[in-house]
Amino acid sequence: MPLTGITVLEVGVFMAGPYATMQLADLGARVLKIENPAGGDPVRQAGPFVDGASSPFARLNRNKKSVALDLKTPDGRAAFRRLADDADVLVENLRPGALRGLGLDYDTLRASNPGLIYASASGWGQDGPLATLPGLDIMAQARSGLMSITGPPGGPPAKIGIPVCDLVCGMYVAMAVLAALRERDRSGDGQHIDVSLLESGVSLAVWEAGKYFATGEVGGPLGTAHQGQAPYQAVRCADGWLTVGAITPKAWRGLCGVLGLQALVDQERFADAYRRKEHVDELIRLIEEATRHRAVAELVTALDDAHVPCAPISDYGEVFTSDALTERNFLWDAPGGVRQLGSPMRFSRTPTRRNAAGPALGADTRAALLAVGYTNDEVDALVGGQS
Repeated sequence: MPLTGITVLEVGVFMAGPYATMQLADLGARVLKIENPAGGDPVRQAGPFVDGASSPFARLNRNKKSVALDLKTPDGRAAFRRLADDADVLVENLRPGALRGLGLDYDTLRASNPGLIYASASGWGQDGPLATLPGLDIMAQARSGLMSITGPPGGPPAKIGIPVCDLVCGMYVAMAVLAALRERDRSGDGQHIDVSLLESGVSLAVWEAGKYFATGEVGGPLGTAHQGQAPYQAVRCADGWLTVGAITPKAWRGLCGVLGLQALVDQERFADAYRRKEHVDELIRLIEEATRHRAVAELVTALDDAHVPCAPISDYGEVFTSDALTERNFLWDAPGGVRQLGSPMRFSRTPTRRNAAGPALGADTRAALLAVGYTNDEVDALVGGQS
C-alpha cells in the first residue's frame, strides 16, 4: 500500500484528528491510536451500539491499533515519547497547548526525532485571538460563513447535515502530512502542521469569495440553487424531488425538449445560464409546471436519454443499498460483519487497506510497546499502574 512502512501516532478525539488518521490508515500507514485507559476516545460512548461497541467508532477508527496510555503519569509520558521516537507522524486534535503542558509538544519531541511530522488540528488554529476558545464543528460552520448560506432564502440559519468543517479539516491534515512526508524525502527534516476547522470551512467559499472580492456583494442562503447559474437546483415532481444542472447550451436545449418547453430556448432572458439566473424565480416556476405532474423515475430516464445532468435525491437507506456503490465494491465488511464505507481513493496497483473495524480499547498496547524495546514485565507494570 502507498504508506506501508509509515508509523503514525494519533492523539485524537471525536472527529477531525481521527478522520485524518483514518485516511492514512486506509493508505497503509500503521496508526497507533493513543487513548486514555479510563474510557478512551469519547466516541466509544456514542451510539448506536452493536454488541456493546460503538458503531460510529468502529467505522471512524478502522484499520488502526489502540494503545492505552495515561499521559498524565510520568510512565505514560515516557512510553509515549518512546513511541514518538520511532514514529514518522503524530496527529493530534486536543486543545492548543494541551500536549505542550505535558512536555509532548513538537519542539520537545523533535529534539530526539528531527524527522517527525507533527500535525495539529484545532477549531481556530494554534495561535490568534480565538485559539484558546472551544472549537466544535457547529461553531466553525457558524464563524466560517457556511451557515449563513445554508438553508432556504429567508429561513433560519441551518447547519450542513454532516460535520463538514471537522471532515474537511481532517482531509487537509492528511493531505498536509502526505506533502510533508514527500518533502522529508528530500530534506530529511520533519515539521509542524497547523490546520484549523475555521480556515478549512472558509477555504470552501470559492463562489462566495469570487462574488465578494469582485463586487462586494455578500452571499446568502439559496436553498438548493446555484450561486450564479440556472437551472441548477432541485425541482418538485409528482412524487418527490429531482435535481437538474442544465447550464450548458446542449443541456438547456435537452431539458426544454424533455419538458415540452422548446419555446424558452430562444428567449433572450433565458439565453445563457447567467441570464437564466437573473430570472430564476420565473424559470423554476415554468419548469415545475412541467415537472410536478411527472414521476421522478420517469423524468430521470428521459433526462438521461437527453444527456441532461440530473439525479434523484436519495436518502441514506437508498445510498447504502445502491447498485452503483455495490457494483463498484465501495462498501465492505470488516471481520465481525461490521459494514464499512470504502475509501473513494482507487489505485490501479496499490489498493487501500480493508482490514479491521475500530479496535478494542488498549488491544494493541503490549505489541506496540514491545516493538519499541519494552519487556513484558515492564508492560505489565505500566498497564497495572494505569488501572
